[in-house]
Amino acid sequence: MRIKQASRVAAVITAGALTLAGCSSSDPLATQSGSEDSGAEKIVVGSQAYYSNEIVAEIYAQALENSGLEVERKFNIGQRDAYMPQLENGSINVFPEYTGNLLQFFKEDTKSRSSADVYKELEGQLPDSLAVLDEAEASDQDSYTVTRKFADDNNLKSIEDLAKVKDELTLGGPPELAERPYGPKGLESTYGVKTDFSATGDTTVEDLVAGTVNVANVFTADPRIKTEDLVVLEDPKSLFLASNVVPVVTADQSEELGKVLDPVSKKLTAEELIDLNVQSTVDKKSAADIAKSWLSDQGL
Repeated sequence: MRIKQASRVAAVITAGALTLAGCSSSDPLATQSGSEDSGAEKIVVGSQAYYSNEIVAEIYAQALENSGLEVERKFNIGQRDAYMPQLENGSINVFPEYTGNLLQFFKEDTKSRSSADVYKELEGQLPDSLAVLDEAEASDQDSYTVTRKFADDNNLKSIEDLAKVKDELTLGGPPELAERPYGPKGLESTYGVKTDFSATGDTTVEDLVAGTVNVANVFTADPRIKTEDLVVLEDPKSLFLASNVVPVVTADQSEELGKVLDPVSKKLTAEELIDLNVQSTVDKKSAADIAKSWLSDQGL
């Protein structure tokens, strides 16, 4: 709550109280001032120690401030083990999350994969003190990505289109991709696409651009998707676990917060999130400046 002003000298309080007692019921300005002193609690917005997550958190914070709410920022906290207890006990009221990854935090063996299924199951797995608002189209999840030229030359739009490519396919990604359910074996069993696997690690995007590999495991919010003109292939059979951006909020404030943040999520597309990340990594803009400009451009 807002901090009230310190008391005056006792004698002054006594005299002032007698005067105000007689006029408080007839002075609307006095009543308005009193209501301001008992204003609503601050909304605490948190973020991970990750530039993309901080940008989204700053967008949430500024949108809430623009709606007239008082906001406190608690950014760069760390991973879920660090911030989730603060969300559950109400120390933090709003946090940008990712549906699939958050669902796995609460239910490691989930079988859900599509955006709709993940979101529905996540709602049922959250503690009673928490709720999720509307999810965005934007995501930060695994994908199979190709260069623009390779996509155009082979008429590729989705992962299943890779099955008709005549050239030998070489898949690049971190070493652990070889054993992941969505790795080479999952790609073949789900889409009938056979590949040779190359453990490219931190140089996956560079190898894709150089042509060392022609398909790569790239996160969907990677700014290099824009700067290197890459194409994220659609995943109609939900090989990958969907992880859409979603606000996690204090449950008993969800209705109020949803009025402000649901329109934000509606505007936050995959392309928009990548562009925001480019402004951070390439243009070196601050999260606050990026958020302010984006909200203005979106009419929010």
